[in-house]
Amino acid sequence: MQSLDYRVVEQAIEWLANDRTVWLCTVLSTFGSSPREPGSLMVANSSGDHLGSLSGGCVEEDFLERLAAGEYELPAVIVRYGAPGDGPESARIRLPCGGILEVLVERMLAKRESLAHLELVRDALSGEKELARHVRLTDGSHWVEEAEPTGPRVAREEAEELVSIRVGPIAKLILAGYSTVAEACASFAISLGYRVVLCDPREEVTRGLNLPEGVEFIPQLPSLYIASPGACNPSTSVVAVTHDPRIDDLAMMAAVKTSVSYIGVMGSIRTSQTRTERLRRTGGLSEAEIERIHMPIGLNLGSKTPSEIALAIMADIVRVRRGRSLSDLSRSKI
Repeated sequence: MQSLDYRVVEQAIEWLANDRTVWLCTVLSTFGSSPREPGSLMVANSSGDHLGSLSGGCVEEDFLERLAAGEYELPAVIVRYGAPGDGPESARIRLPCGGILEVLVERMLAKRESLAHLELVRDALSGEKELARHVRLTDGSHWVEEAEPTGPRVAREEAEELVSIRVGPIAKLILAGYSTVAEACASFAISLGYRVVLCDPREEVTRGLNLPEGVEFIPQLPSLYIASPGACNPSTSVVAVTHDPRIDDLAMMAAVKTSVSYIGVMGSIRTSQTRTERLRRTGGLSEAEIERIHMPIGLNLGSKTPSEIALAIMADIVRVRRGRSLSDLSRSKI
């Protein structure tokens, strides 16, 4: 499954390889209403051809008009949409609900260095490692380094005029076994742009299953799929919500041996304590491995219905993916 950002980078590479200058746009931050998250990409060339999006309409049109007028000749510049005033730092477009959008615009010439840089970014988007892409605003120089699998997608170092953007594989959710909670998790995850895989070998449970569009169903024991080559990477989350120890426990035992960033299993505090002892005694898991498992799973929202429980689970997965601690949730970070 190729993400939109992957296709944007591929298009940029193709244009550069054909001796075309490209303008690579990256969403740096959003305030208020904005349909694209930080790190989202768009690319354009001098003919006005483009791929990707920044806001879903008005911002793209304004950018392409300014590009045609020759406004973006610097190697790198930050454009702020939705703020009052004129000029590249506060463009004239007003966003819905008073939103503000900051965009990094890089002018990349058709040089070997630019091609090599974007090829590394493309490999990160389709591979297993997270990279940090660094861009210096003073001269547009760029380079990549290995990054942690979790944390904010965009970081700014104002003193050094440096922007760092984390890039990596598309987020993936492995649902270990079917339940109504798993189905609700799948719906939320699809809407968040995750690749979703549901594994369950139980024919009596999955017969006639009608999953949300975009969910990949594999009639296999989840632990076998989790342990298979290429199934997991640091952008993967594993969730077990069946209440069937034969499914859930084996999935946990397989997941802790991988590089996934989130592992969680549903159950009450008492059930989780019993499971911990079982995983330690019969599963042979170490204390460090047990510590990786979120049990009980999800944020403590007082959830009761399957949809509410799924919301709590996906919210916690997003929290971990974005590198936020539980204490951060006591104040707004939007």
